[in-house]
Amino acid sequence: MNRRPLVFLYKDTGEKMGMITKVITKRNWEIAKTTGEINEESLIKEGFIHCSLLNQALKVAQKHFSHEEDVLLLTIDPSLLKAEIKYELASNGQKYPHVYGVINVDAIVDVVPFPKEKGEFILLEVQS
Repeated sequence: MNRRPLVFLYKDTGEKMGMITKVITKRNWEIAKTTGEINEESLIKEGFIHCSLLNQALKVAQKHFSHEEDVLLLTIDPSLLKAEIKYELASNGQKYPHVYGVINVDAIVDVVPFPKEKGEFILLEVQS
């Protein structure tokens, strides 16, 4: 998989747009590769799939995936997503990217392991 920069420019306006990330279990990633899309229960319950910015991914993993062992961090190119993204305020005061539809796997530009050290997730170096 070719690595792409985490920040690039919108084609039409030249504004900076950052990549978004998705924390996912290896099991669910294998399913997504087979079906061609990431589809989660939150899409039915809340109307969107939760994603994060790179600087938010560690806290997301600790909070929601602490009981999991085989976890991956996906990098998503927003310009390749078929569904709409909205950056919305969460209860912690930060804005998170929410994808209002399934995530097409061809929008995933990088997949890296999200390992734990002493029970805590650690971010491996992400190439930019």
